[in-house]
Formats: sequence, structure tokens, C-alpha cells
Amino acid sequence: MSAIRKVLLASVALSMSTAVFAQEVSVLRIGLDGGENEADQLRRSECVAEPLKAATGVSEVQFFPSPDYNGIIQGLLGGTIDIAIMGASSYAAIYLQDPEAVDPVLTTQQEDGSTGYHTIMVARADSGITDLASTEGKKLGFADPDSTSGFLIPNVALPVDLGKPIAEFYEETGFGGGHENLVLGVLDGTWDVGTTFGSGQGEWSEGYTSGNLRIMVDKGLLDMDDLVEVWQSPIIPNGPLMVSNKLPAEMKSKITQFFMGLPEADFECFDAFTAGGYTNFVEGSEEMYQTIIDARRSVIGG
Repeated sequence: MSAIRKVLLASVALSMSTAVFAQEVSVLRIGLDGGENEADQLRRSECVAEPLKAATGVSEVQFFPSPDYNGIIQGLLGGTIDIAIMGASSYAAIYLQDPEAVDPVLTTQQEDGSTGYHTIMVARADSGITDLASTEGKKLGFADPDSTSGFLIPNVALPVDLGKPIAEFYEETGFGGGHENLVLGVLDGTWDVGTTFGSGQGEWSEGYTSGNLRIMVDKGLLDMDDLVEVWQSPIIPNGPLMVSNKLPAEMKSKITQFFMGLPEADFECFDAFTAGGYTNFVEGSEEMYQTIIDARRSVIGG
């Protein structure tokens, strides 16, 4: 074998070795958005760490809470976050900046087989506000600018039901700093009325079967007798579990298979990780969120 051929073969072998090394993943990073306080998010999510390590072969699973949705969006775009479950508008924000950044591999399913939820607009029960018409001239709080139910959908659907732009109907609008804080802001009078989310199924007294209201009730932060529902949006697709396309295809497949099997393998962990009220994961797709992508493009622009 000639010296030149040996050098070429050695070069190819080194390139292949480097490529294989580059495909190895030792750490998976899960982003947690700012819809709920950090301690509770970590407590609910930590159960997936060990079984996800076993399923994927990585040596560590790390959690990265963010005070707002945008922190996780930017992490998924930049490749510093590998996995996150967020609302449809957050996925749309990522898609509009980089359609190839993530795949919406799975979404949650309710007991009746549905895969959707609603914006729930609430006011204090003692405020005198009883319906949408009586919110005129009040202070309206949105949850987060990247929230589907807490901002995007109200900005699409509310003007239709109000018969005029939001800015003309309300005295003031602003953001509450996530769904939990928004509801607490309604209760303490910071906002007269606010937008959060729920399944719209089950008992109002329990905060419905799933969503932020139910989470707050279960944590003892909310008595539903203190609130009144004044508006409910059309159905919104449940948010996706997103996996970064910067991961190797084999790793993405292992992650997807792990979460798809989680409800059967450990329902208690699945229930905690998804914040409760769901029965299963089902396959997701870009097509499921096209209406949300279009809505975000028209309302926010990206």
C-alpha cells in the first residue's frame, strides 16, 4: 500500500471517528417554561430523569426552568435546550424563525380522546363582572406574550366577540408573568380580568379536568368560588412535546419512544410531567399547528 493511500485512509478513518463522536449525546436538556413557579415545575418533572437516561443511554438529564416562555423558545432555537413541552404558540414562534429547529413529535390527549383546550377568561367573583360585555373599560391581563391561550388566541378571537379591537374595549392591557401569576393578579386586584387556560371539561369547582386553574386548585392556591368565568375561546390544539433537530435521528427516536410509552410505564410520572388531566401521548405533527402558525404570523409576526 502506497504512503499516499495510507494517509488518505487514515484521514477518512479520522473523519469517520470524528463524525461518530459528534453524534454521541451524553446530556439531555429539558426546558421548563415560565407558566408556573420554578420549584413546582422541577418537582413535577424530575421523575422523568432516571428512566429517560436508561432509555436513551445518556449520562445525565438536566432541567432548565425559565421565568418566561421566550427563554425556552430561544434555547430550542439555539440548541441549548433539547426537549420541551409548551403551548402551540411557542411552537409557532420557533417555526416562524426556523422551521427545521424542532419537531412537534407528540401531544397530550384527554380522556374523551380530544387533544384541545380553551382560553378561560376569569374575574373575581365579587367584582360585579359576570360576562364579556361587563368587562368593558376594565384592566385586562394576559399571561405571557408567547402563550397560546394567554395571549395569541384572545387577540384573534376576542375582537370578533367584542365587536371592536381589544385596545378600544379595555382601559388597559398588560402581562401577568405567566398563568399562575396572572390568576393571582386577578385575585389581588392587579387585573380586573385575565386570560388563562383549561380543558373546559369537568367541574368548574375543581378547575375543570386539566389546565392552569386545575393545577392551582390542586396546589391549594385557588378556590374556584373566588372566580367567575366570563369568556371561553374556541378549542385550541394541545401544545406539543418538541425535540430539537440538532440531536441525532436515533436519539430523537429514543426520546419520542420513551415519552410515548411513559403513560403506560409510569402514569403517575406522566401525570406529573404534563401537569395532570391527560390520559395519553399521541403523535404530533406540524400540520396540527398550522392554524396557530398562521394566527401568530398575523397577530405577532413571528
